[in-house]
Amino acid sequence: MAAAAALLLPHVHPAAVACWAMLVCLTTWHGARIGRTMADADSRPRHRGEARAQIVSTAAKCLVWAIPVCGFGPFVDPQVQIKLWTVLAMLMTACAVLIPGFPLTTLLFIAIVGGSAIASFLAAGLYDIALIASAFIAVVVAGTIQSARQYLTGKLAEAGMVERDEVVSLLISESEEGHGDWAWQIDPSRRLRAVSRRLAGALDRTAEELEGVPFLQLLAGPSWETGEFPASLHELAERLKRRESFSNLLVRVSVGGRPRWWDLSGDPKLDANGRFDGFRGNGTDVTEARENSDKIAWLARYDPLTGLPNRLMLTEALDGALAYAAQWRTRCAFLMIDLDRFKAVNETLGHHVGDQLLARVSERLKEQMTDREVCGRLGGDEFAVVIRDASDLDYVRRVAQRIIQSLSQPYQVDHHTLFVGASVGSAIGPRDGATVETLMRNADLALYRSKDEGGNAHFTYEPVLHAHAEERRKLEFSLRSAVERKEFALHYQPVVDAGSEAVVSFEALLRWNSKEHGFVSPAKFIPLAEDTRLIVPIGEWVLREACREAMNWPDHVRVAANVSGEQLLDANFVTSVVSALTQSGLPAARLELEVTESIFLRDATLARAALEQVMALGCKVALDDFGTGYSSLGYLRKLRFSTIKIDRSFVQGAATGNPESLAIIRAVVAMADSLGMSTTAEGTETEKEVEMIRKLGCRKIQGYFFGRPMSAADAGALFRNRAYSAA
Repeated sequence: MAAAAALLLPHVHPAAVACWAMLVCLTTWHGARIGRTMADADSRPRHRGEARAQIVSTAAKCLVWAIPVCGFGPFVDPQVQIKLWTVLAMLMTACAVLIPGFPLTTLLFIAIVGGSAIASFLAAGLYDIALIASAFIAVVVAGTIQSARQYLTGKLAEAGMVERDEVVSLLISESEEGHGDWAWQIDPSRRLRAVSRRLAGALDRTAEELEGVPFLQLLAGPSWETGEFPASLHELAERLKRRESFSNLLVRVSVGGRPRWWDLSGDPKLDANGRFDGFRGNGTDVTEARENSDKIAWLARYDPLTGLPNRLMLTEALDGALAYAAQWRTRCAFLMIDLDRFKAVNETLGHHVGDQLLARVSERLKEQMTDREVCGRLGGDEFAVVIRDASDLDYVRRVAQRIIQSLSQPYQVDHHTLFVGASVGSAIGPRDGATVETLMRNADLALYRSKDEGGNAHFTYEPVLHAHAEERRKLEFSLRSAVERKEFALHYQPVVDAGSEAVVSFEALLRWNSKEHGFVSPAKFIPLAEDTRLIVPIGEWVLREACREAMNWPDHVRVAANVSGEQLLDANFVTSVVSALTQSGLPAARLELEVTESIFLRDATLARAALEQVMALGCKVALDDFGTGYSSLGYLRKLRFSTIKIDRSFVQGAATGNPESLAIIRAVVAMADSLGMSTTAEGTETEKEVEMIRKLGCRKIQGYFFGRPMSAADAGALFRNRAYSAA
């Protein structure tokens, strides 16, 4: 003000300059009063009245400072006007630098005062100075906006640090208290037993009241009657139904009519005989943490087990990659990764080892990432990678191969050496999908093909995969009603004595003639039935039908039925065998169950227990396709199989003189004889193969040479044909 007054006094009446100076002092004093009332505005929300008062005060200051150039400008020479502009430019720069927290007032000051100065220059004909002033004002405006952004970013970062400190303190406090955990235990019927006092306290009931109460009904509360359960309770019910271990499962429950959030973990229990005996686990009431989840929202973006971005963050990354690809007319990629054989590790070594393995996998996956990729965990043993720039499709293939090679190396976990593979399916955006959902679905279809081809491989999406998926969906839909619609039939292939060539048994083989799809190959619908667990009811039907038909044959002829791993591990398997024998009246000794070596991979203890129970009934058990899978002599020592079936690949190899096949057959025959077991050679199709099998010592033969799979009527006709019997 003093500088401006000194410039004006030689040219403007002193009284006018004095009046202007008084106005400057008055508006400055008024602005200072408003500033004092807003000294704590950073720590609280501002009221609308405060903002309005500040804007009015600023506008008054602007109008007063516009007087020297607009009001007094015509009375001074151009040199003085330029000097006045220098004073005003200093004020505008100071506002931009010193008060970044109030950008609106600064911009208002620049607009009014700067605009007045430009207008004064134009009126005086100083066009070059007006242009320079305009450029200066533009720079100051840009600087004001940038300073305000930096100021706001700093304040947000400061607030975030304070909030994170509060969250960490909260988590440490909760951990140190450590008195929220309690144990729970249920029997095979999912009823509570051995209720602890802490669990009873969490449910506001006494331990005696809770003993024997259905666990899920208790957690559901009033919603049990309506059937409208939370999704989290449905997930818990599915885990219990599938007898799967689970950890840190967040479940919404009802306690005394009030909603609560529990963090539950549990593992299935087995009794001394290896039978399922319910669940045991622990839980924590995490309602407060759940209700305050806005304070720890950043945790929701990462997987707590592996530290990788979770599904939410991956979908956001993929959405950004698709937007980038659309903007710059390039391509992105989405890779879905599924671990091969992880389920076997989880079931045989336990949930704890499985979690450690997932953590090791995530470490290796992160090592393969560059600045172009983001990796994360979708859930379970599924991971994913987003490649932002996938213009080079060979690069996508190289990334997939690097991942497969890295994840397939052995792992050392808890003194166990573990081998898992990785299957990868990829889709390219926007070629294979312009939205996140479409691209993820198509990558999943490619992953399914990779798993279907045996795993440990990378496949890219092709439009034909949609047709395959739709065909599979329709096939599954028809398969669900095939038993009720009586579309299944059993064909029987004879097994003959190697010496007399008399029929000693038949193997029951399932055939499906669908009304919608016609004849469906077993190679197509059997794997589908196993994946969907429809094999359990279908297998029960096969047992009943095979036993019923076998009653029409001579007493010395057995019937053999194939049993899958899903059937064998089902809790009602032994009951279904007893029911089939009882309903048909077939003696147990005439029923032979054929199993493959792969059943011992999933849960060897349960599989062995189930087989021992059916053998105790008097049923025979045959080991099918011996030597083609995960051959181990351990279960041959522990289980007394009635028959070992030699796979047709060895029979055909031996017929061509292959020394390895001949050696394997001789070894299997010698081993079976020493263990008191019989041997059956499968797939014999020529007289030469039959003679060779006899010389090698196999006791029974099965193959097209003696008969293809035939209908029940044709099988029965073999025994009514005297000529065949005489032979």
